Amino acid sequence: MSAGDFQQPDRAAEETVAFLLALRERGIRDTALLRAMEMAPRPLFAPRRLGDLARADISLPLSCGQTMTAPRIIATMVAALKVLPEHRVFEVGTGSGYQSAVLGRLAAQVVSVERYRTLALAAAERLATIGLSQVLVLPGDGLSAETVAGQRFDRIMLNGSVAGEIPVSLLARLDPGGLLVGAQMHGGEPQLVRVTRQETEEGEPAFVREILGTIRLPPLAHGVARVL
Repeated sequence: MSAGDFQQPDRAAEETVAFLLALRERGIRDTALLRAMEMAPRPLFAPRRLGDLARADISLPLSCGQTMTAPRIIATMVAALKVLPEHRVFEVGTGSGYQSAVLGRLAAQVVSVERYRTLALAAAERLATIGLSQVLVLPGDGLSAETVAGQRFDRIMLNGSVAGEIPVSLLARLDPGGLLVGAQMHGGEPQLVRVTRQETEEGEPAFVREILGTIRLPPLAHGVARVL
């Protein structure tokens, strides 16, 4: 076995270490989150032609006109979601499946909905490749929550921004004490928001919204894509 046989694994390990150090330098210090991002091999989820940029802190173009969110933004959103090992998580916008993989390393179960069937099938295949059977990817309209009608979740992640109010149908999927994290357009730019479901003294749900800062996320679209 030649020295060249070791170069690729060594290079991958070095790039992973640099990737994690870069996230720490950008303020991501949650060790469980960093471990989850280490265990979700981002190059597997990136377009093959852009594999050399997979660990760079930039968004990457996907098929169907979609985007693979930059690692720092994913880390910021997942940290805000405060996922615990016993949680069930609902994700809107699977994309490549990378964020689903990160969530799957942190939670007991993840249900992710993608409006483009092509992306959903490809993401499911990648997740199966790394043994994440606790992540279920479904094609459908995640913003309507019809795909998971009757189900409740501890956490909901919107992998994108919404132009108006967060749909009531999504908030209704939260268990008491549950959190939703996503982006809403405010003042012409997307703001990262966290919504907590609380209960009034009368037992009615009440939703408390926090604005966590400006974030760059593409818009989420309603409906199931007719093609792709």
